Amino acid sequence: MIKVLIVDDDTNISELISLYLKKEGYQTMEVYDGKEALEVFEDYKPDIVLLDVMLPEVDGYDVCKEIRKINKTPIIMLTAKAEVFDKVLGLELGADDYIVKPFDPKELVARVKAVLRRCIKQSEPAQVRNRIMLDNLIVDKDNYSVTYEGNLVELPPKELEVLYFLACHPMQVFTREQLLEKIWDYDFAGDTRTVDVHIKRLRDKFEGDHTWSIKTVWGVGYKFEK
Repeated sequence: MIKVLIVDDDTNISELISLYLKKEGYQTMEVYDGKEALEVFEDYKPDIVLLDVMLPEVDGYDVCKEIRKINKTPIIMLTAKAEVFDKVLGLELGADDYIVKPFDPKELVARVKAVLRRCIKQSEPAQVRNRIMLDNLIVDKDNYSVTYEGNLVELPPKELEVLYFLACHPMQVFTREQLLEKIWDYDFAGDTRTVDVHIKRLRDKFEGDHTWSIKTVWGVGYKFEK
């Protein structure tokens, strides 16, 4: 569930925003001053921050600046100020978008979705021709080679295809049946345990600390998580 941190000293606005976001399936936390926002940020680990500019204790600009020192979490500034200077300042400090009060909550929800889509797209692994590059991993389907931490890794063709396919669709969950269909094609006559065996072999070959992994989604299937 996507987590949203709402920072606004107007409780009515915070509750209204929270209501609309929860209807869309988001989890929310509301705080009412800049100092509290900075205190809860690391523990709550939001996926996006909705940040009012005029806040007690620490204003929104300073909160934005402090968050940007440690994290790239997307931030949408909320403010009653419509001056170009104020918008530019917020964006230069690292905000991803800016919306002026009063606003339609539906527009805010649309902005949240747009910013999240943009940030997810920017964080996706680079794909050149039939090659996936992600941190310490390069999977090249043109020449069926895999490089991990600078070293070539020998993989059977189907293991490489499983890894390549999942890495091309980060955070998307696939059932075993879908993986059989996509990688082994419709006519494959084996059972779904074939997928489990290939996933286990891949995990054994890429042990260690890295920013990606093949996760089991219990009762569903697998996903490439980063």
